Amino acid sequence: MNAQAPRFTPAAMGVFEPHARDTFIQHYPEGPHSLRHNLGLHPLLELDALAGLGELLPAGSIEYNRGDLPIGVDGKPGSNGLSIGDTIRTIAKSNSWAVLKNIEQTDAYKALLSDLLDEIRNEIEAKTGKLLTPQGYIFISSPNAVTPYHFDPEHNILLQIRGSKAMTQFPAGNARFASDKVHESYHTGGPRELQWDESFMDEAREFPLGPGDAVFVPVMAPHFVRNGPESSISLSITWRSEWSYSESEARAFNGVMRKAGLHPKAPGRWPKSNRAKSLGYRALRKVGLTQA
Repeated sequence: MNAQAPRFTPAAMGVFEPHARDTFIQHYPEGPHSLRHNLGLHPLLELDALAGLGELLPAGSIEYNRGDLPIGVDGKPGSNGLSIGDTIRTIAKSNSWAVLKNIEQTDAYKALLSDLLDEIRNEIEAKTGKLLTPQGYIFISSPNAVTPYHFDPEHNILLQIRGSKAMTQFPAGNARFASDKVHESYHTGGPRELQWDESFMDEAREFPLGPGDAVFVPVMAPHFVRNGPESSISLSITWRSEWSYSESEARAFNGVMRKAGLHPKAPGRWPKSNRAKSLGYRALRKVGLTQA
């Protein structure tokens, strides 16, 4: 597979063509699946532009570390000893992994994110209601870098822009791959990194990604990523739904119940509603009986 992305040219049919949107609506929101996109190497996604963005964003919106990591890590990975700008500009040789979070904090990147999500907004809202909290993340990775095993609370499409990688996903909501206690901890302020077990690979689903490829990641689906032999740039467009917020709050509510000595049932996956526990957690939060 050619790892060199084509130059960006605005597409009359959009970044996601009708076939990709049809595939998306067939699988969203619970089915991981591959997509194609026409974004190409957008000027905002060049290394120099990304280094400048990294230097502009607040410290809480950047994360970067060594790339020579195992799939499973205990806590946050260690630093690579460089600045974010230097990490990105020298990504081909800095042996690092970096993510720029909430790129919508800047006008140009907010417009890019909005344009992409607007193309599939109708498909999203037909299934899970109003598109909430759009956010964008950009991943810049050195050759062969590893993003350790973890999960995320958003609906997510990862678009590969430059280089290649493989994302390996595991079933969302299955306690074998992330226990209920781990979910509850995350939603009350704990880490997103998960405990890895090599036996998980018997239910792994790998999605190879090169320029023009994309993959959809369901809410809280555990996954890890291995970069290919060249440096890589990927854009993650994410959003929340009322269902995803209810799932988060139901997990947090269960955490409160578990601390009280109870053994709560895990929240249901879409389209099951978790409204009762969600409202319960909101009530506890309002009177100050929660940590988050």
